[in-house]
Amino acid sequence: MSSTGFRIRRTVKALSRRLRELRMIGKGLWSTDHIVQAHIIPMRRCNLSCTYCNEYDDISKPVDVTVMLDRIDHLAKLGTTLIMISGGEPLLHPDLDLLINRIHHHGIIAGMITNGYNLTAARIERLNQAGLDHLQISIDNVMPDEVSKKSLKVLDKKLQLLQEHALFHVNINSVLGGGVKFPEDAVKIGRRALEFGFSATVGIIHDGQGQLKPLGDTEMSVYREFKVLAKRSFARFAKFQDRIALGQPSQWRCRAGARYMYVCEDGLVHYCSQQRGYPGVPLLGYSKADMRREFLTEKGCAPYCTVSCVHMTSLIDFWRAPQTLAQKAVTKPEKTELVNIQGHRS
Repeated sequence: MSSTGFRIRRTVKALSRRLRELRMIGKGLWSTDHIVQAHIIPMRRCNLSCTYCNEYDDISKPVDVTVMLDRIDHLAKLGTTLIMISGGEPLLHPDLDLLINRIHHHGIIAGMITNGYNLTAARIERLNQAGLDHLQISIDNVMPDEVSKKSLKVLDKKLQLLQEHALFHVNINSVLGGGVKFPEDAVKIGRRALEFGFSATVGIIHDGQGQLKPLGDTEMSVYREFKVLAKRSFARFAKFQDRIALGQPSQWRCRAGARYMYVCEDGLVHYCSQQRGYPGVPLLGYSKADMRREFLTEKGCAPYCTVSCVHMTSLIDFWRAPQTLAQKAVTKPEKTELVNIQGHRS
C-alpha cells in the first residue's frame, strides 16, 4: 500500500506532466518548425523473441552512451518536445538512466517502451529519479505461448511494482491479429491495467512495412468491447483506429521526417520503424531544412499505414500545408515479420 506522501508526489508529478503535455500541443499548433515526437533506439538487442516483431536481434551491443547523448542534444536543437526510448529492449542498456536524465535536462518529455521483464522496485525508483514521464508495456496474452512470452501471468507482479513505486504514467498495450491465439485476452489485460490505475490501449497487428491487416470477426468483436472498456484511450484517434480494424484506407497527411521521426541505433533518421530507409540520413546532419522538405512530402504508404504514434503526431497539422512534394525512392531491406500497431517492439 502506497503511503500518503507517495500518493501526493505522484499527483504532483501527474499535474506537472499534464501541463508540459499541454505546452507541447500548444507549441505544435503554433509552429511547424520543430519535431513533436522522436523515437530513439539505444539498444537493438532484446531478451525476448516475439514472432510478430521485426525490431530486435539477439547480438547487438548497446550504443555508446556518449553517442546517444549527442543524438539527444541534437534532437533538442531541433526543438523536439517528446522523446520515446525504444528497442530492442532499452532496459538492457547500461546507461539508460543517463539518457533519460539528459532528455529531462533539456525539458523534453521522456518516454520508454519496454517488455517489463527487468523491472524491479529499485529499477523503478531509478527511473523516477532519472525523470521518466511515460512508460508503456505491451502484454500480448494471459498465458505465454510460442507467439509471445509477454503475458499477464509473467508480468502481473511487475504491474504491482509499478503501481506501488512508479511516479510516471504507465500504459498497458495489448494486441489483436498476427497469430494471437486468444484475442479475448486483450479485454482481460485491459481490465487488469485499469484495476491498477493505468491507461490501456489495444493495437492491431500490421505487416512488416506498417501496412493494413484487417481484423477477423472474432477480433472485431473484441476490439469493440475494448473500445468501450478503455474509451478515454481511443478518444483522440478513434476514427483512424476504426478504419484500420475494418481494413479501410485513411486520408491524412503524414508528417514523418518532420514532426515525427525514428532514429535507429545507427543514428539514421527514418520515417518510422516500418519505413526504415526513408530518408535514411544521419541525425547529426539533419536540419530544419530537411524537416521542412519532409513536412511537405506526400508519403505513399500513408493511406494503409497503421503506425498510430505517427498518425497522432501528424494530427496536429491535419488542417494545414497540403503536401506537394513526391517521396524520393530509396532501396530498403525486406521485412516480412509482423509488428504491433503502436509502432515499436516492446
